[in-house]
Amino acid sequence: MGEREVLVVDGATLDCTDVALVADREVVVEVSPEAERRAGAAWRLVADLSATREIYGRTTGVGANRDLTIGPHEGPEHGRRLLRSHAGGTGELLPARTLRAMLLIRLNQLAAGGSGAHPRLLAALAAALTAGAVPQVHRTGSIGTGDLTVLAETALTLSGERPWVVGGLPPVPLDTSDALAFMSSNAATLAEAVLATLELDRLLRASHVVAALSYVVLGGSPEAYASPVHQARPHPGQVRCAAELRRLLGMSGIPQRGRRIQDPYGLRAFPQVQGPALDAVAYLRRVLTIEINAVTENPMVSLAAGDVFHHAHFHTAYVAVALDQARATIHHVAELSAARLGDLVEPSFTGLPAFLASGPPGSSGVMILEYVSHDALAALRQAALPVTLGTAVVSRGVEDHASFSTQAARQAAQVARAYRQVLACELVAAVRALRMRPADLMDLPVRDAFALADAVLDPDLSDRPLSADLSAAGALLDRLAEF
Repeated sequence: MGEREVLVVDGATLDCTDVALVADREVVVEVSPEAERRAGAAWRLVADLSATREIYGRTTGVGANRDLTIGPHEGPEHGRRLLRSHAGGTGELLPARTLRAMLLIRLNQLAAGGSGAHPRLLAALAAALTAGAVPQVHRTGSIGTGDLTVLAETALTLSGERPWVVGGLPPVPLDTSDALAFMSSNAATLAEAVLATLELDRLLRASHVVAALSYVVLGGSPEAYASPVHQARPHPGQVRCAAELRRLLGMSGIPQRGRRIQDPYGLRAFPQVQGPALDAVAYLRRVLTIEINAVTENPMVSLAAGDVFHHAHFHTAYVAVALDQARATIHHVAELSAARLGDLVEPSFTGLPAFLASGPPGSSGVMILEYVSHDALAALRQAALPVTLGTAVVSRGVEDHASFSTQAARQAAQVARAYRQVLACELVAAVRALRMRPADLMDLPVRDAFALADAVLDPDLSDRPLSADLSAAGALLDRLAEF
């Protein structure tokens, strides 16, 4: 067994790919000495300040109970009551992958030194990640203003009051200053958002390859991807998409004439529709990178100012809005994939039999793929609906707005699953068409992509169930994203 990778958490430089690394693999997680020092200094500062002034959640109640003073005799019992009362999550359990990502993000946020939580919590989270321990945590209970139920259940697991699903650690003592300090985060929402964002990014990169294969089958016109066209309206994502298609298809110089004077939108408008999705996902990733490295705890301990500040960093409007935008743009590109699939089964576009059938008259070929694609597209459409049009008023009217970024993150994961199915349908049809009418792909990246798909997908062209083909094509998209 080889040496495990080591990730040093410092509270400032965590990347989305680091989150996926820890979510997917066994990694040794360590806390940097500077982060340990910062956390210790913040813990001592907030302890000193608590003796001289009111600090929300430490010397007071929370929510509408913010004006109720907690006596010094309460000790750690106040913190335990906070955790127990907030550990009211319900529904299905969060999957281990999401929980590992959550634990890493929460650790990194604590390492930024703004929570005032005891440094032993950082050591415990790092130990849990290194040991592969996974807490038992319910999914439902957050509205984008702090993952209170998820993190309360996690804290009680660390303290020994709740069970671990996998592995475990010796109980970690928690005091009053640890309770709200640990809960005051959207780490679970961010974990789900990061993992979904990375998958959407992979699928968008793979979609360039799938669209290029369909372009070859359909005899697309290079004019739609020509550099002068996109220099005339240089949105970054649009320019990037057109450049990717030119690279995959070996387009250079003055574009040659296509088979048609103008292609259907699935080919002709691909850069204009794919571009916004590329830009939206890139922006979403920037937002998430800021969030996973941010000091978000309320109240926030500032070592530089030597003070504690009450604020609203727990509100994740940036995340919710960016997720809404990304999901909406993915819906548009998925519609184009379904449209290209419709073109691939149409003889007037391909010169091949209807539905790419091969067999006696009346054979259905890939007819069913359009139904599957539009079923997945319908599910994607529902998951793409914006969450930011709603809000909530809770805690006796004191907390009178919510971002619902948690729901936006869940729906982003649903969008990714559905989009993968839509692309898989197009890929199966495009590969089948290229088998029926081989094209001279020369020494181009798209040729290597076809060779890979050709080696993986079943070559049988007779009428038969296509479920296994779709499963294989969906899995293949991650490899196509690297072309």
